[in-house]
Amino acid sequence: MPVVLRFGDHAVAATLTDTPPARQFAAMLPVNVRLKDAWGQAKSGRLPHLLTAEGGTPVHDPTPGGIYVWPPSGVIAIYYDDLGQAVPGPGLVRLGFIEAGLDRLADAGNGVTVRIESAAATDS
Repeated sequence: MPVVLRFGDHAVAATLTDTPPARQFAAMLPVNVRLKDAWGQAKSGRLPHLLTAEGGTPVHDPTPGGIYVWPPSGVIAIYYDDLGQAVPGPGLVRLGFIEAGLDRLADAGNGVTVRIESAAATDS
């Protein structure tokens, strides 16, 4: 499912995976999330609802461009760099990936509110 992340005057294209956790996430769209850059490699923020990890594969080595969720806390993380750090158990669950514009998100500063919505909703 194609989605768009909007912040300021930027629009970043992404695609959600075809997994149960990503479908749960898609069902909550559109959603506004306040993302902070706490690790120097990802923007992260709390979703309004928890997602389950059921049907998702745990990821302990996230890749730049990946959109992930930490199911126990409902925190979404969009990685823009790889500092070689492993994620402890239970691991992240991949929801999707950035298609284009990752550098814009990486350069958005320490705190940015992002609206994530279906790309189909923005085409009409």
